[in-house]
Amino acid sequence: MTLSTAKSPAQEHGPRALGLRPDVRNLSLLGVLAALVVVGGLTRPAEFLAGSNLQLVLTQASVIGVVTVGMTFVITGGGIDLSVGATVALASVWATTLATQEYGFAGILFTAVVVGLACGLVNGLLVAYGRVVPFIATLAMLASARGLALQITDGRTQIVTVRSVVDLGVPDAYVLGIPPLVLVFAAVTVAGWLVLNRTTFGRRTVAVGGNAEAARLAGIDVRRQRLYLYLLSGLCCGTAAFLLVVLSGSGQNTNGNLYELDAIAAAIIGGTLLSGGRGTIVGSVLGVLVFTTITNIFALNNLQSDVQQIAKGAIIVAAVLVQRRTLRDGEA
Repeated sequence: MTLSTAKSPAQEHGPRALGLRPDVRNLSLLGVLAALVVVGGLTRPAEFLAGSNLQLVLTQASVIGVVTVGMTFVITGGGIDLSVGATVALASVWATTLATQEYGFAGILFTAVVVGLACGLVNGLLVAYGRVVPFIATLAMLASARGLALQITDGRTQIVTVRSVVDLGVPDAYVLGIPPLVLVFAAVTVAGWLVLNRTTFGRRTVAVGGNAEAARLAGIDVRRQRLYLYLLSGLCCGTAAFLLVVLSGSGQNTNGNLYELDAIAAAIIGGTLLSGGRGTIVGSVLGVLVFTTITNIFALNNLQSDVQQIAKGAIIVAAVLVQRRTLRDGEA
C-alpha cells in the first residue's frame, strides 16, 4: 500500500465532509477580522486606529502565533499539547537567569530554544513510545513546568539586562515600521505552511492524524512522526519564549498563562480538525489575529478580562460543534 492510499476519514467522504473549502473559511475569518476592525474604529477610533496600536496588536499576535503554528501541527497529527503555556514560562525564566544572561544574546536565545525542545522531547517520548494519552502527558508537563518555573524564580520577576535583547523591542529596531517580532512570526508562518503543504513531513502528519493504522500500513513510522510533532511544538514554544522576553524585557513564572487555550482556539476556528487529519496554517494565523484583536478592543474599552475568556470559550465550543456537524453531514 502506498502513502497516497492512506486517506483520512474526511478525505474518504469527499468535499462535503470538509465543510467549507479552505479559501471560503479564510475569507470568512477575514470578514470577521474586518468587522472587528470596524468595531474598534467606531468605539475607540483615535486609540484603535493609531499606528502604534496596530503595531502592538501584531507584536502581541506574534508570540501566541508562533505557539499556534506548532499547535496546528500537533492537532493535525491527532494529538494535543496542553503544556505550551507552561513551556513558554519555563523557557523564559530559564533563559533570563543571571547565569544565562552572562552569555549574552546567544545564551538567552539558545537556552530558550533548548528548554522548549526538551519539554517537547519529554512530551513526545511519553505519547509516542510510552503510549500515554496526549491529554494526560501534556497535562503532567503543564504542572511540572509551571512548578519548576516558580521554583527557579521564587515568584520574582527576572529583569533582562542584555541590551542587545532589550533593544529588539524598541521602535528604533523596527524594519520599515515593522517590529522584528512580527518578521519572525511571518517567517515561522511561511516555514510552517511550506512544511505542512509542500513536504513529505506534512503529508505524513496529515496521514497519521487522519488514520494512524492506515499510515502505519503505508510504511510511516507513526511513533517517530508523533515524536517529531511534539519536538516541533517545543521548538515553537522556545522561540515564542524568546520573543516574549524581548517584548516584556523580563522572565516570569506567570508567562504564557492560558496560551494553550488561545492556541487551540485559534487553530480550531481556523479550520484545523480537532480529531486530526486536517490542518491549515493560514487559518490558524487568522484565528490568532481575530483573538488578539478582540483582546485589544476589550482592553481599549476597559472591559473585564473574565468576559474575554468567556467569549473565547464560547467560540471554541461553537467551532467544534460546526466541525462535528459538517463531518456528520459528510457521512450522511
